[in-house]
Amino acid sequence: MSYSVLQDYLARLSGAASSTSSIWLDHAGRAQGRFFNCTLSSAFHPIRALQGGAVQAYEGLARSAAAQDQGLSLWRLLDHAASDDESVELDRLCRLLHALNFFRQAADGGPDLYLNVHDRLLSAVSSNHGHAFRRILDALELPLARVVLQLPAATPQQGWLLNYVADNYRRNGFRLANNVTAPAEALQILERLQPAAFKLDASVAAEQDELLTLFARCHAAGVGLVFKRIETAATLERLRALAADAGVALLGQGYLLDQPSAQLAPLTVVGAVAA
Repeated sequence: MSYSVLQDYLARLSGAASSTSSIWLDHAGRAQGRFFNCTLSSAFHPIRALQGGAVQAYEGLARSAAAQDQGLSLWRLLDHAASDDESVELDRLCRLLHALNFFRQAADGGPDLYLNVHDRLLSAVSSNHGHAFRRILDALELPLARVVLQLPAATPQQGWLLNYVADNYRRNGFRLANNVTAPAEALQILERLQPAAFKLDASVAAEQDELLTLFARCHAAGVGLVFKRIETAATLERLRALAADAGVALLGQGYLLDQPSAQLAPLTVVGAVAA
């Protein structure tokens, strides 16, 4: 790690939780935070090149603090938060924890950090929400260019909200990744939202014709494609074959390839993803 301002900030954090601080470091140097009575921390799920296996990015995941990185996912807290203000508060805490825990391990010029935007926040965020997170990154002198905000799939009724939030984040300098449920949905919003990447469930690998059309359009527009929830070797090989036929590079993520962990994974080829 070479981020001097971040190092100074981490050095000032208390080594244990206190009544005056919502963020502290545990015995392993990992940033943890408090939301009501829950202790939160970060896990990172690699996003790898399907051909070759090199890590291109990590997705930050909020977890309850636990030994052996086995904490529970805390995204459902946003579903049950009592108010929009509390939803925004939890979202900002998670992003800060992920930024601290990622960049304290990451080297300059390495993989990107993908951070989720919960679907409830499409209606909860104010016009300065993207600016608030940018100010945090700027204060810590962390590279905005390596942060990708991952927007949820939206219903047709939420389309205008998705446009509004995407425009807000983009005006604050963030790149965006859009979750979509099908290739046809990605094609519909490709030009409107101009994302850096789309994320699709690996189960759509069976939709060959639609995917090949999407591959061509995204390749021409310089938009990346990430296939998540890769759980079987058959699905992995199917995606690799489609990429080879189309002559495009695809990214993948799933438990077949990696388990989420507090520690960043090796950047080079591992196990099932090796070509």
